[in-house]
Amino acid sequence: MNKIFPIEAGPAATFGYMVTDAEQGVAAVIDTPLGSTDYFLSHAQQENVRIVHIILTHSHWDHTGDAAQLQRATQAKIAIHPDDEYRILNPNAHTSFPLPFQLEACKADMYLHAGDTLAVGSWLFEIRHTPGHTEGGICLIDHKRKLAFVGDTLFAGSIGRTDLPGGDTAALLHSIRTQLLTLDDDTVVLPGHGSRTTIGTERRSNPFLLY
Repeated sequence: MNKIFPIEAGPAATFGYMVTDAEQGVAAVIDTPLGSTDYFLSHAQQENVRIVHIILTHSHWDHTGDAAQLQRATQAKIAIHPDDEYRILNPNAHTSFPLPFQLEACKADMYLHAGDTLAVGSWLFEIRHTPGHTEGGICLIDHKRKLAFVGDTLFAGSIGRTDLPGGDTAALLHSIRTQLLTLDDDTVVLPGHGSRTTIGTERRSNPFLLY
């Protein structure tokens, strides 16, 4: 059986997700907010699966804070777009404001590029490069299940911030229109913050996309 385990964690109420394939005994975690490791390990044990990939949609600290800890516990491979790796290599130098704690650095074990596919058991993700929130932001599309894990590219009724280093509003809107709005309307969008939505809902009502 295939399942999705979401967790909202950390100071920025960030969502991370674990997708599992119990039949093949494998799982992948998509984004690792601070405080999420025990949740993912507990559910991996419950489902009797091994976490083999830690996929980072982008490298802002609130999405990567537990990546090193989770990798240490699982030996999973960290995967990220190469344009975003620099933040996880030296995370404390790339926060938008001083944090009252230290972040642990990590590095990529594999790079994900536009057009790549990544299989985790029966899950098959197409990688779409969606710069604008960060330079190397990616979205993971499972076409069979009509699911899109979008990080901070698109939200219910909003879009990702573009006022941080590496942000670009025109690039983000272009990414959304060419990489996400090309999906079917009933594709479910699983964002890095806030409630889930669908491509059709955002196409029709997202104020940032109506012009």
